[in-house]
Amino acid sequence: MGFKHILFEKRGGTGWITFNHAERHNSFDYEMMVEYSTALEMCHDDKTLGVVVVTGAGDKAFCAGGYLADLKNFSPEKGRKLFDAAVKGLTLMRRIRQPVIAAVNGVAIGGGNEVVICADLAIASEHAKFGQVGPKVGSSPFFGGTNLLALTIGEKKTREVIYMCKQYTAQEALDLGMVNKVVPHAELHKEVTEWCETLLDRSPTYLEMTKVGANCWFEMLMPSFEMAKQAMIQIAGNPEQTEGATAFMEKRKPNFRQFRKAEE
Repeated sequence: MGFKHILFEKRGGTGWITFNHAERHNSFDYEMMVEYSTALEMCHDDKTLGVVVVTGAGDKAFCAGGYLADLKNFSPEKGRKLFDAAVKGLTLMRRIRQPVIAAVNGVAIGGGNEVVICADLAIASEHAKFGQVGPKVGSSPFFGGTNLLALTIGEKKTREVIYMCKQYTAQEALDLGMVNKVVPHAELHKEVTEWCETLLDRSPTYLEMTKVGANCWFEMLMPSFEMAKQAMIQIAGNPEQTEGATAFMEKRKPNFRQFRKAEE
């Protein structure tokens, strides 16, 4: 199958999915997330594949999250399409039969960081950076960032990540428990391949059962994901989101303080 926004390649028993928009730091839109879901479903249906790797094109970015240029003229209908596609893709990461490894080759910000959170395992290049930007640009990391991350690094630290919108180095991410290992950039694919080969030596049936068992808390969070998604759809395109996206594209600081005026 031909893809326009991702690359898909089978390397032995491993399926490699690459976000393929390096010119915009591999940020995703509706079309990219649809293709991402399709590739994940293809992997799930292919019994010859034992591992799936997700990475980004180029040397600068793994995935910079949602494509903010689209949010300048957003609407509930556009939000429904994008959020449905994003939730489907991230949920599939947890539900396909194979373990999913995030090979983080650069910045993993916003929704890109949530892809890392939803991956079973994550190996990062030493120059990778991580973080959330929701309240900084007029959005919220409702799928993974606000809940699943807390199961990984703890509630207080998660609130710092999602409220303050700071960026964390690969080593800081490792110390927090956001990734499994950090390696020199030139060795990233070699290290990921070695992990894949180890997993390919494991029993496929019992590896899948182990993944299902490890998803217990994730599955319990699904109602909160759905409620948050519906809320995000209804407020899509509101003035605060428009200001955040416009400011980002204009390379200026957003003026969110204007929305804290008392009602007259």
